[in-house]
Amino acid sequence: MEKVQVDILGLSTSTASGGAYALILKEINGNRRLPIIIGAFEAQSIALEMEGIKPPRPLTHDLIKNILDSMGTDLAEIVISELKDGTFYAKLALDSQEVDARPSDAIALAVRYGAPIFVAEKVMEEAGFLPENEEQETADSNAPAKPKDARLTKLEALRAQLMDAIEREDYEKAALLRDEIRKLEPKQQ
Repeated sequence: MEKVQVDILGLSTSTASGGAYALILKEINGNRRLPIIIGAFEAQSIALEMEGIKPPRPLTHDLIKNILDSMGTDLAEIVISELKDGTFYAKLALDSQEVDARPSDAIALAVRYGAPIFVAEKVMEEAGFLPENEEQETADSNAPAKPKDARLTKLEALRAQLMDAIEREDYEKAALLRDEIRKLEPKQQ
């Protein structure tokens, strides 16, 4: 499986999405971004670890790390491996074993271990986007562009605008863009 390494670019909240958070991952050797919607608990767990804040008692992800450490197991990396019906799937690479996990839990563990985070290339191609200013730079370059379905291109542009609106915390615009995206997305059967 081809995969690209990413870093956590940021976390933002949206009151319009019922307390969910958008976790934005950025390609290390590129400009693509991947947004993943995660729950409040996982967002808090990731943010606390990134800020170096230790709660008085271990959170669930701290407990999992403590258990793995006590068993002599190490987290080598995590991979966001699939996207099915709008849901991301991840795998933990623990020594010689792979374990299925939700991306939010896998990332919460990765930040605790300092383990690299990867995204399968096929997932990045399907759900990733380039920020608007970088999309324009790429379009203006001399590199030959891949022909794309115009509807898909508009959908990708709207997704990029949605993530930009979330990053700026402009939730009214984000809600409008979300509704427009839903109109353009292929119907699930």
